[in-house]
Amino acid sequence: MQTIARLLVVSLLLALPLRAERSLENARRAQARLDPASWSEIIRIENVAAHSRYPRVLHALVFEFAGVLWFYTETDGTQSFSLHQNALAEEKADFAPLLRDIEPGFVRWTVVPLEGASLRRDEALLRNGCFIDSIAAWQERRMLGLPGRAPRLLSYYADIGPKRWGHTVLAYEIDGKLEVVDPTRRKEHRTFPASFGRDALSLARTLAGERVIKARYVSVPETTGPMNVAARSTPSRTGDTM
Repeated sequence: MQTIARLLVVSLLLALPLRAERSLENARRAQARLDPASWSEIIRIENVAAHSRYPRVLHALVFEFAGVLWFYTETDGTQSFSLHQNALAEEKADFAPLLRDIEPGFVRWTVVPLEGASLRRDEALLRNGCFIDSIAAWQERRMLGLPGRAPRLLSYYADIGPKRWGHTVLAYEIDGKLEVVDPTRRKEHRTFPASFGRDALSLARTLAGERVIKARYVSVPETTGPMNVAARSTPSRTGDTM
């Protein structure tokens, strides 16, 4: 029994760096989907919470979009990161209170240096990446010169069993109609009368049924900035959240 127990401990210790490496790979893939002219950083986080949905060591992508900061991990996708309006400079300078708000066990973070590999984009879907993939779908549309106006992300949520399930799609108007693109379904396009876009909850229930209990729009900038790789931040900071 002692031998089996030791083997289990060794297996667990070996699995921790593998999971951390996988989370870094996903964070880099997520960063590569965003416009390089926009601000983003990948951070390595140490989690000391005894009971947490997050692993002991993980990587996250923090990025600026629509005037606030967002936080992506492969564990549960993208969520808002900012705690205040019009405080981007202050929040970018110190992630500690923002991390504690997500998980009190996030006690230390380090910015991961940018590498060339993070700039290579692939077409495979991100793990829990519907929010970022929806942003990328609009950026791709604009780069191809395709029409569309009033773009927004539609995020909606439903309670299924004991957990809350969330999903995000891209919506925009074209030729007097509303087009909805779900990048997780091979960029499935669905078209509705433009009036369907007036209310986020009604549109979400049209897409996913009455089980949807909450929905919201996030406006998307209509233009895509120049592909300026130098705009990525230069990592130089570490921090403790305690």
